Amino acid sequence: TLDGIPDEELDTLARWGVSGLWLIGLWERSRASQRIKQLRGQADAVASAYSLDDYRIADDLGGEAAFANLRGRAWSRGIRLASDMVPNHMGIDSRWVVEHPERFISLPESPYPSYSFGGPDLSSDERVGIFLDDHYYDSSDAAVVFRRLDRWTNENRFIYHGNDGTSFPWNDTAQLDYLKAEVREAVIQTILDVARRFPIIRFDAAMVLAKKHIERLWYPEPGAGGAIPSRAEHALPKHLFNAAMPTEFWRDVVDRVAAEVPDTLLLAEAFWLLEGYFVRTLGMHRVYNSAFMHMLRDENNAGYRRVIKETLEFDPEILKRYVNFMSNPDEATAVEQFGKGDKYFGAATLLATLPGLPLLGHGQVEGFGEKYGMEFRRANLDERPDRWLVERHEREIFPLLHRRAQFAGAGDFLLYDFEVDGGVDENVFAYSNGRDADRSLVVYHNRFASTAGRIRRSAAYAVKRADGSKHLEQRSLSEGLGLAATGDAWVAFRDAVGGLEYLRSASELRDGGLWVELDAYRCHVFWQFRDIVDRAGVWRRLAGHLGGRGVASLEEALRELELEPVHAAVRVLAGTPPLVALVSAGGPIDAAAVEPAAVALARRVAEATGTTGDPAPVAARATRRLARVGRPAAKSGPLHPVAAAFADPWHRAVLAGWSILEPLGGLAAGAMIGPTSRAWYDELRLAAVLAGSLRSAGLDEASAWAAAERVRLLLALPRPSNIGGRAADDRARRLVDAWLDHPDVRAFLGINRWEGVEWFAREAWRELLDWALLLDAVDEGDEKKLAAAAKLIAGLAAAGEASGYRVDRLRDLTTPPRSATTPPGKRPKTRAR
Repeated sequence: TLDGIPDEELDTLARWGVSGLWLIGLWERSRASQRIKQLRGQADAVASAYSLDDYRIADDLGGEAAFANLRGRAWSRGIRLASDMVPNHMGIDSRWVVEHPERFISLPESPYPSYSFGGPDLSSDERVGIFLDDHYYDSSDAAVVFRRLDRWTNENRFIYHGNDGTSFPWNDTAQLDYLKAEVREAVIQTILDVARRFPIIRFDAAMVLAKKHIERLWYPEPGAGGAIPSRAEHALPKHLFNAAMPTEFWRDVVDRVAAEVPDTLLLAEAFWLLEGYFVRTLGMHRVYNSAFMHMLRDENNAGYRRVIKETLEFDPEILKRYVNFMSNPDEATAVEQFGKGDKYFGAATLLATLPGLPLLGHGQVEGFGEKYGMEFRRANLDERPDRWLVERHEREIFPLLHRRAQFAGAGDFLLYDFEVDGGVDENVFAYSNGRDADRSLVVYHNRFASTAGRIRRSAAYAVKRADGSKHLEQRSLSEGLGLAATGDAWVAFRDAVGGLEYLRSASELRDGGLWVELDAYRCHVFWQFRDIVDRAGVWRRLAGHLGGRGVASLEEALRELELEPVHAAVRVLAGTPPLVALVSAGGPIDAAAVEPAAVALARRVAEATGTTGDPAPVAARATRRLARVGRPAAKSGPLHPVAAAFADPWHRAVLAGWSILEPLGGLAAGAMIGPTSRAWYDELRLAAVLAGSLRSAGLDEASAWAAAERVRLLLALPRPSNIGGRAADDRARRLVDAWLDHPDVRAFLGINRWEGVEWFAREAWRELLDWALLLDAVDEGDEKKLAAAAKLIAGLAAAGEASGYRVDRLRDLTTPPRSATTPPGKRPKTRAR
């Protein structure tokens, strides 16, 4: 039932950007429709959703109460419910057929003697009998009428089936007689009643109720023949037809709804080249645009561009009246027509960004291959959503749907030619649009080929004058995007599809347009256009550096360009032969050979940070450390296990990076060296540069990045030599507190809370202890102090084990007990155990 639809499903639709939900089959359906299908061998079939008994919510869906529940929950999420109306006909056993047979086109006698109506009575109402022509059951004929027997009067009426003249009659329907004013009024009253419950109404097969088609199908002029068998015998002169139906039915519907139930959106399913007529003359709010689906699917790109151009030259506002779709219940599924690859997503991007109303079909996002089964209770195929397809929609399509206001209108819509050598590539759709100051440019290549060209000038579009006349205008791309005209301006914009940001000269866009290269079915949605004034020339320099390519962030790219002297100095130092040999093979290093590069790096960092420290002692500290990193590991003593464990290229790479970068904080007078170096590591964007240098020194990609991350941890790492405290247990407490309060260390230890208790990782704890001791070994030459540091680290290793790797217990185990005589605020004197 409708009230059983889960909130989670509505939440999903809202998250996708869906603002309207069209539910097919809400109304009470014809019982005869289902019985006909079953008599013809379709045991699982249900009645057609377009053969209705009455316009009331179906009982098996929960009725009006369940509908009201769903409507309220949907509206709370910004989703409006849409309903079908089937104004052309009713079910053959509908309430109107039973109670108002005069509303239908009928004859007192069967139009053809070959018809016979001796089959089962399809009526469930004792007042009437409903009989289908017998030949329907064996598919040997398709009669245009059915027999209605009034059981109270024994009167027979032969009522015409609904019919659009293109194929067989719809054998479960009864055709309403629109030549009668009372019928038109009864239908309009029904429409108004539906509009009071639904803010969106879709009119099924609306084109058959245009005056010209009512006349063609049911009341042809004498001598004109007939689109429906037997109707030529009921020809009607045009003046009599016009007297009986003086105005267009749909014009009356639009006007009455506007007056009595305003804010109702009316959608017409209209084909037969009547789309423009329905919008321009009949005033229909929205009309189906099947050309979108057919022409994009068939890659009739020139044809569809011509449709858009002709519409723009007549009246651009018509574009926003179109309902665009890639599938509908009468067509093959979107995945069958467009696949699941780039062509599908290119067409879906046009669907989401062209003016008008985009319509997503059932199962389209999930990639279902089975056509929507409105005449069956359940799907025949057991399909599961294609997660890859859904996730790509989430990345590329749904963000566009959430910004439909930027695309839905036509007032600022411009279509462009894609200029290539000697002509126009008709396979490329390029158009701009916007709302207020927001502008976008969509470019899509709907062909399995590559192309490159320039977007420079729009196609012509109609502009209305005050007197109602109109003329054609064209605009440049720069004008269409509302870009600055100053000579020193630059334009930044982002591609919503790829996420990259681009930089172009405003003068280049103004004079030469935008050059775009496109692979097969490649699509771009350029938006977030902004002007940049470049008085210092830095953006011009960045544009030259990028050479037209996109980057994740122009601001980041500009910052990296400004930092290039620092980055180059890092690469030079890390690339010196002694340092490369140290990382790859180990062994002693010639400090004098790397000192000039170390001094140059310190100087560049000082310039970038605006500090005034002397580069020479900073470089000297780095080279001293590098020399110690290259020492052979001790074969005995407290440091041997640690040194031996770290005697491999990756750990030497980490130590080399730390040795080079940690001393740089000494350039800032009075600052703490480690924390300053750690802050600069991020501010100067050194991680990527260091990782690249380590790759050049022989590490693989993953190892190089892991080493760069470990250097980030070590730059400001508290360790035994710099923690302070006189007694060993005091230093242990200080060290543990410092680590547990340090964001980098907490992340490294994997500290997490479970059931109110904080825990840390055993392996990470042991590695942290090893690093702390090894850094002291590189920095400290006093064997006695190193032995004390090793003893402290060993005690912390034991405390970690004893704590069960609980943070609270580790703190308790490393906090010395207070003596009863210790004055408040004083720590007891302790000695190392």
